Amino acid sequence: MRDVERAKQFLSDGATFALVKDVEVFSTDRKGIAPLLELAEQGKNLSGFSAADKIVGKAAAMLYCYMGIAEVYAEVLSQAALDMFEKHGVTYSYGKLVDYIINRKGDGMCPMEVAVKNLSQPSQAVHALREKLNSLANKS
Repeated sequence: MRDVERAKQFLSDGATFALVKDVEVFSTDRKGIAPLLELAEQGKNLSGFSAADKIVGKAAAMLYCYMGIAEVYAEVLSQAALDMFEKHGVTYSYGKLVDYIINRKGDGMCPMEVAVKNLSQPSQAVHALREKLNSLANKS
């Protein structure tokens, strides 16, 4: 079974995302970009891993590209994420394509998407997303 298919099984079991390469697996049931950002900040070599994720917008796509993920399946994929994968040669598939990822209230664009909207290089995403998460944490 291909790694991406194995990663997708974790979604069926309640994970929000999973990364798989051979016998190595990273998965979580935590929501939002934070667990993926933490992996990126740790500098783990995830080159060649396959990912399955519930929701992939441009923010997550930039992190996947930054970490060298080879293939991504998203249950929901934004057009900006698709464009990012195309630009960086990441193989992708999805269940549903949307214009953009909405925020949790359902009344606008996800703040993580806004944070990276004008960025073009995956390496820029880590700092921008950490700043946005920190500012949101300070508001609550």
